[in-house]
Amino acid sequence: MRNAVCCFLLALLASASLCAHELRPSLVELREVGEDQYTMDWKVTLAVGSGMALASRLQPVIPKECVFTDEPVQRIQAVALMGRGNLTCSAPLAGGHFGLSELLGRSDAIARFVPLAAPTQNFRLTADKTAAIILSEPDALSVLFEYFVIGAEHILFGWDHLLFVIALVLLVRGPWPVVTAATAFTAAHSMTLVATVLGYSGLPGRPVEALIALSIVFLAVESALLLRDADRQTLTRRYPWAVAFAFGLVHGFGFAGSLAEIGLPQMQLAAALFAFNIGVEAGQLLVVAITMLILRGLARATDEAEGHALKLTTYVIGSVGSYWLIDRLVT
Repeated sequence: MRNAVCCFLLALLASASLCAHELRPSLVELREVGEDQYTMDWKVTLAVGSGMALASRLQPVIPKECVFTDEPVQRIQAVALMGRGNLTCSAPLAGGHFGLSELLGRSDAIARFVPLAAPTQNFRLTADKTAAIILSEPDALSVLFEYFVIGAEHILFGWDHLLFVIALVLLVRGPWPVVTAATAFTAAHSMTLVATVLGYSGLPGRPVEALIALSIVFLAVESALLLRDADRQTLTRRYPWAVAFAFGLVHGFGFAGSLAEIGLPQMQLAAALFAFNIGVEAGQLLVVAITMLILRGLARATDEAEGHALKLTTYVIGSVGSYWLIDRLVT
């Protein structure tokens, strides 16, 4: 059992730097730059080892009314495949398709059509639907839906935010303290997210990511202290809402950084921000509910089984958070 746990921890730590921000949706943008002239840019997030293989077969999908005026250029940069091409189109593009020939695994993409004299249109691409259909009029409901899903996924698949919420529930435990802490966390990250997107505040991405990792380590250390003394009144136990609010401000900068990568429709900015925040809150409530149910189930087990499960979970969260913190400080 001990060997199995060690192997699990090593595997988790080895993949931690890749999983920390698993939600990095790929981007495809078709932009009008002049009469009948367009540019198409794409950025596809790569899995480890898939770069050259994907680059050799991935192709942009363009409307049938358009042709590339020169050969599209693709290059590998960091963990993404970047591409660009210039197009000439002979007719209006409503009803035309644009996107990519494929997406990998459960990855998704944001597709954006940006005409000169009309609102931006935003679409969500998936592995099963890798191209979008350009509308004659933009659909506000599609913006709400797409950014709601992005917000929920950012909690469910953004591992650093996910581990923070789980660690907070493990530490606070009581239903009412959990509710107040979760509400404070939501209020705080919503404030910094909106302020950053609107240009009133902002922090560099790397320090923010390090502080997010530090927040996970902080909660894991307090949880470890409680494993030794269940009656100990740690800072988070005494003031759960205040700790959650303080760290929520930092996590809000992280959300804003991810949204900056994805992009926001300027003509529908308020709707997109609202939907993203609601999506984050929905994902957060789901994580809180599942964690509370698991804790309730553990409480019905033997004290020894419950103690081992909580200790393993605390040490895994603390180890992964520490790995992220060191990685983000030294690289």
